Amino acid sequence: MTAQTEFTLTNPQTKDLAFKVFEFDDEKYFNRQRVYNYYSILLVTEGKGKLEADFSEYQFLENALMCFSVYQPFVIHPEDVFKGVLINFHPDFFCIHKHQQEVACNGVLFNNIYEPPLIQLGSLEMDELLSVVAKLKIEMQNPVLAQYELMVAYLKIFLINASRLKIQRQPVNEQKYEQDEPFILKTLKDAIEEHYRTKHSAGYYAQLLNITTKALNRLSKTHFKRTLTALIAERLIIEAKRELYLTSKPVKRIAYELGFEDEFYFSRFFKNNAEVSPQLYRTTVGFAKGEL
Repeated sequence: MTAQTEFTLTNPQTKDLAFKVFEFDDEKYFNRQRVYNYYSILLVTEGKGKLEADFSEYQFLENALMCFSVYQPFVIHPEDVFKGVLINFHPDFFCIHKHQQEVACNGVLFNNIYEPPLIQLGSLEMDELLSVVAKLKIEMQNPVLAQYELMVAYLKIFLINASRLKIQRQPVNEQKYEQDEPFILKTLKDAIEEHYRTKHSAGYYAQLLNITTKALNRLSKTHFKRTLTALIAERLIIEAKRELYLTSKPVKRIAYELGFEDEFYFSRFFKNNAEVSPQLYRTTVGFAKGEL
């Protein structure tokens, strides 16, 4: 008798995927770019190779934890054997924005433009996360009273534990900062958070930090694995997604609040960076969920 390897729950109203646990034993599911309207978490129990995400490349070994946001494209190139567990959940099943105070994984596991989307775990830490996954799989096979509430509780436990593990670690492949670099990079992150809604050019931040654009861009590519322009764009997209999902604001208003005078230019910018249009994002992910 073949063991069950996929456990799926669908939204009874939309018939779309709500939550899935999938055990994989090869790379077939991941060897071409994936872009989904739900969150994805990979627990790699065996294998090593290369991850491509956010226009950057990262090396991984066994016992790797990878986390991808809604519509975040990624592709994996393992060197040989590749086994583990994939978890998917739709924002309608569990919204990390609305539950931020309870779970605090937004900006740690997901939507962090400054750190890689993966960390290496110890074998005991991996076993701890897999034990929670096992409880989720058992619950998914028992559609009884309060099934949804218990599954959400297990998912919260998983996300909290994973967030703690990531906070405890330095980013994968992090290079040693020179003594004066951490201050510049911390200042850069603070500046982007303060001004990204109105200042979209790399030159503005270089001038603010009294450094050449070329030098600041080189630091960004070295430590954040992406250009300064890409960092700013990703920060704008994260906020745009949040506004599209949580509010009923017209796209034109969201564009204006993010510093775009032209709604159509904003829509092109969003599609180029998020793979889908703002309208399709709302259709497939959710609309005004923070107002319900």
